[in-house]
Amino acid sequence: MKVKKKKSGAVAVRGHKKPLWKTLRDNKVLLFMCMPAVVFFIVFCYCPLPGVYIAFTNYNFRDGIFGSPFVGLKNFDFLLKSGQLWALTRNTVLYNLVFILLGNVLQITLAIMLNEIKSKYFKKVSQTIMFLPYFISVVLIGAIAFNILNYDTGALNTLIRETGGNPIKIYSMAGVWPFIIIFCQMWQQTGYGSVVYFAAICGIDSSMVEAAEVDGATSWQRIRYIILPSLKPTFIILLLFALGGIMRGNFGLFWNMVGNNSQLFATTDIIETSVYRMMMSQNNFSTSSAVGLYQSIFGFVLVMFSNWVVKKIDPDYALF
Repeated sequence: MKVKKKKSGAVAVRGHKKPLWKTLRDNKVLLFMCMPAVVFFIVFCYCPLPGVYIAFTNYNFRDGIFGSPFVGLKNFDFLLKSGQLWALTRNTVLYNLVFILLGNVLQITLAIMLNEIKSKYFKKVSQTIMFLPYFISVVLIGAIAFNILNYDTGALNTLIRETGGNPIKIYSMAGVWPFIIIFCQMWQQTGYGSVVYFAAICGIDSSMVEAAEVDGATSWQRIRYIILPSLKPTFIILLLFALGGIMRGNFGLFWNMVGNNSQLFATTDIIETSVYRMMMSQNNFSTSSAVGLYQSIFGFVLVMFSNWVVKKIDPDYALF
């Protein structure tokens, strides 16, 4: 330890930086607990990185990844000239923005409503019921939607026919499908997402809430001035994490709801579904990889920019 005397006469103590091996030794238990996650990301995220090279080649199975002819940015040029990339990006980003913003609002609302319930038994039953849709497969959700909405035997059109009305061809109406998909997403994910906010509410210092009640604060005042400000860090962190995947659409939901129905592509086609069709119909690995690389770079830039903005506003809420 060094002691440095300042000109003003004050004494400043400056300690030596601990060596890396000592830091690792002192935190070996925490590092051991992190090992599964570290191995997971190395195997599934970093080891496949050389495959990015496919996006710059005319890939074929015979020559392999690094033996295929190098074509530079030709695969990206094809996407830009086709005009398809803009439509896919717009749909993917807009859907995810709605999922993130509306989803978080509904999750916070649901968590606050659960917190206001006094009966512990009713609260637990309500949580269980709202949590169940998360475990329902999107394949089953698509089947349920089809049995309700299809033209010939769907429950909705059967009801319309029975009441003397004209059946609706919903699978030909592209304009209504954004609302249907958003509803299904919210129905499946809101209950699960509310658990995080409910846990954050349970972690709020109860003495503040009790003091507010003693001072005569109403339920709305407690929510507005204590609970919502306390949820701000959780909301910002979840928002930053979600923005990183804003270019990653929910493939399972969109594919099982829409499938290959080209009449709905204008409002429901996202990057994942388009890449999947491209792979299945054309075996075009190069263009598909180019789209995937575009998604990753866009998401990385967006996370870095969002974190920079948050850091400028309040560094305590930034990821790094």
